[in-house]
Amino acid sequence: MKRKLSGIFSVFFCFLFLLSACAKRTDVKEGSSYIYCLNSDRTGLIKVTYEVKERGPQKAAEQMLKELETPAEDIDYTEPIPEGVKVNKCELEGEILYIDFNEEYAKIQPLEEKLVRAAIVKSLVQINGISGLWFTVEGEDLADSTGKVMGYLNEDDFVQNTGSSLNSYETADLTLYFANETGDKLVAQTIEAKYSSNTSKEKLIVEKLMKGPKKNTGYPTVNPDITLLSVTIKDRICYVNLDDEFLNGGVDVKPEITIYSIVNSLVEGTAANKVQITVNGEKNVSYMETVDLTQLFEEDRSWVEEAEGE
Repeated sequence: MKRKLSGIFSVFFCFLFLLSACAKRTDVKEGSSYIYCLNSDRTGLIKVTYEVKERGPQKAAEQMLKELETPAEDIDYTEPIPEGVKVNKCELEGEILYIDFNEEYAKIQPLEEKLVRAAIVKSLVQINGISGLWFTVEGEDLADSTGKVMGYLNEDDFVQNTGSSLNSYETADLTLYFANETGDKLVAQTIEAKYSSNTSKEKLIVEKLMKGPKKNTGYPTVNPDITLLSVTIKDRICYVNLDDEFLNGGVDVKPEITIYSIVNSLVEGTAANKVQITVNGEKNVSYMETVDLTQLFEEDRSWVEEAEGE
């Protein structure tokens, strides 16, 4: 009898083993964790089961990047990061992950590179604590075929259905206000930014302010460690909701410079003519115990430094 039971259990466990062996990683069930890979002919994205084991966004990102370059386990998908392309380093600053690739990344064909970039970004922004990425190749900002810097990337840059080709994105000229060297005046910086049609211009502006200015064109006005909870426009009022990290300052400028960096940039770049700044949805607070946030802010150009010759 014991031998019979032993035989039955052996057959049962063999059956379970074969069943699990037949399960494909592309069979992603609802609620399961996954990453994005490329399909077998590398013309679209496909979800592949994957579970992050590391704690903390930095370690989790490093682990996930290794998985994204690991050769596929079956023929239904291919690893997004091609053979020869290596990650030199990845560093998390605030919630932006900066990834530097070796020179082989620049050799990826343009159409495939869009999919590679989409798979990496859409996978990594699923990690708690990572809201966007910035790509460089051997220390140089990743640029498209026309020389435009890709800049800040998140899932909104890739509006697509899994398995389909990527949609195009738009560009816009933005005037952003950053601090002068002494932190008591604003200086304008005009940039050409690309963004998805699913990303509002007001969201784009605040994110660009959080990223900071280009080199030698001003100084940061907004702490990059804050989290943008929401930003919307209604009745020509732009409502910007930030987390409580915003109240800690974190930048070496006058409090009014931070506020009017946001206000002037939004009023000039959107349809809004007033801005309401809240912290965790509350407006009954003061920024740096100086600026009352219960008020609606209008553009104030008295904080803008006059250019030479004006």
